[in-house]
Amino acid sequence: MSASPASKNLAPIVLPIAVLLIAMLSLQGGASLAKSLFPSVGATGITALRLGFGTLILCVIFKPWRLRFSREQRLPLLMYGLALGTMNFTFYLAIRTVPLGVAVGLEFTGPLALALFGSRRPLDFVWVLLAVIGLWFLLPFGTGMTAIDPLGAALAVSAGACWAIYILAGQRAGAEHGPATVAIGSLIASVIFVPLGLTFAESGIWTWAVMPIALLVALLSSAIPYSLEMIALTRLPARIFGTLMSLEPAMAAFSGMLFLGETLTGLQWLALLAIIIASAGSTLTMRPKKSQLSSVELSDSGQK
Repeated sequence: MSASPASKNLAPIVLPIAVLLIAMLSLQGGASLAKSLFPSVGATGITALRLGFGTLILCVIFKPWRLRFSREQRLPLLMYGLALGTMNFTFYLAIRTVPLGVAVGLEFTGPLALALFGSRRPLDFVWVLLAVIGLWFLLPFGTGMTAIDPLGAALAVSAGACWAIYILAGQRAGAEHGPATVAIGSLIASVIFVPLGLTFAESGIWTWAVMPIALLVALLSSAIPYSLEMIALTRLPARIFGTLMSLEPAMAAFSGMLFLGETLTGLQWLALLAIIIASAGSTLTMRPKKSQLSSVELSDSGQK
């Protein structure tokens, strides 16, 4: 039996949406798997392994030795790599003591603030207000949120700030080479943070049994979601792509609940919902000439 005209019309949208959802599940599953290794290798150790293996994978995919960068691109490229490494480092330190969903929600405020920065439209202040409300109830000074570790929350917000810097620097550094720039940025991050992470890692990092799991973390957190998001991005309008990516804090919360046994309070779920609505709303209502969210969200795919 041949497919109906309606199903044929839906396929070009439904399939890339499914691919994008799988990419988000892969990314957050990788984060959960990484956190499960903390007792044996530590947060800094998994940062080192994640960046090291991830860089090898990205270099195989993009062959960065073929790229040439102008003098004007070198400083942004350095900032891009430093921001990438610091973002990974602070994020993994954050999820030592903060539930995965909360950490991703706090981190998401970085690119959201960047997307809304400088806007004067009244509607954008609604998204800012929703984001602030979400932050208030996720951070330790929010009512009833004393269970959230202040240092972990601060590290998650710091990761979000690094994410924003990463986006700004990446737009300049990658203007000519596009997505392949991430391989160079990852290499710069690895030069600094792999030795640093290994220095402060737990002793279990030197056991061979850890290496296959660490490689799987790198695959789940970089190669697989990055490739799938590239497929989705070329087949979906940027606003649909960005809106769907706004679901990532919820995906992270479900991943933490399923794989790590983490639970959130009803108020924390509402706070995450406020941030998700703020992110999706800012994407859907953003003027096309200012819309950078597709590159914002794509940049996330290989990093956490």
